[in-house]
Amino acid sequence: MKAALLKNALDCAASAARRAGDLMLRNRSARKKINEQTQYDIKLELDVRCQRMIEKSLLGAYPTTALLGEEGIAGQKEADLRWVVDPIDGTVNFTYGIPHACVSIALQERTDSACDFETIAGAVLDPFCNELWTAIKGGAAKLNGKKIQVSKRNQLEEAIVAIGFAKQTESLKENLPVFNALVPRVRKMRMMGAAALSLTYVATGRFDVYIESGIRLWDIAAAGLVLECAGGEFWRRPIAGAHAYRMLANNGLLRGKIERVISDARA
Repeated sequence: MKAALLKNALDCAASAARRAGDLMLRNRSARKKINEQTQYDIKLELDVRCQRMIEKSLLGAYPTTALLGEEGIAGQKEADLRWVVDPIDGTVNFTYGIPHACVSIALQERTDSACDFETIAGAVLDPFCNELWTAIKGGAAKLNGKKIQVSKRNQLEEAIVAIGFAKQTESLKENLPVFNALVPRVRKMRMMGAAALSLTYVATGRFDVYIESGIRLWDIAAAGLVLECAGGEFWRRPIAGAHAYRMLANNGLLRGKIERVISDARA
């Protein structure tokens, strides 16, 4: 995709994220209609409304693309370009009135392998803090238009490490020992509840590491590119489950040390 067209696509994604973010803000204090809930997750009627709004914007501007979202798929399913959308990342936070949630939109392009895609543009919006992270593959990561970069911290005892526990009990079993092992070794542990924001916080140097297992593609596609473009490392590996991954994101200086702790904790 040519640079000018890619910039236009990113602008379209950012605009769509803004519209969904405005809808979130208008409903911040409203009673939330729950469509479905489990022990570890909530799905709102507003999730669906936000995704439909985003679909209308993106597919209206780019009708030959596909869209893969947390709330379903749309568009031209066999297209070489697809949008990957999480309309509200951090739905539980949002439902409980915690202002830490975001809209995540990535544009992916099919690679030489027919089944594989790579992210070429991404936008993540925190409407509560009015923070918009953007990135285009090969370019700089930006926060509200200003370049950002990861931290330079290389010692665990100075690091802030975020960890997430996905919706599956397997994730709890896998990461609780890691959490317990890291607590006495790092400056602080954080569990924020919005994966895309934890990734962008690593990209911005607020956090140094983010760990999660069972995370979904729509949670990480846009923010993972932001992190890479900010000089960080976004390691992920597919695991069982639709579009599910084991992930270790960091500033590029701490992976080896974190991996040794993880390995010992899970042994």
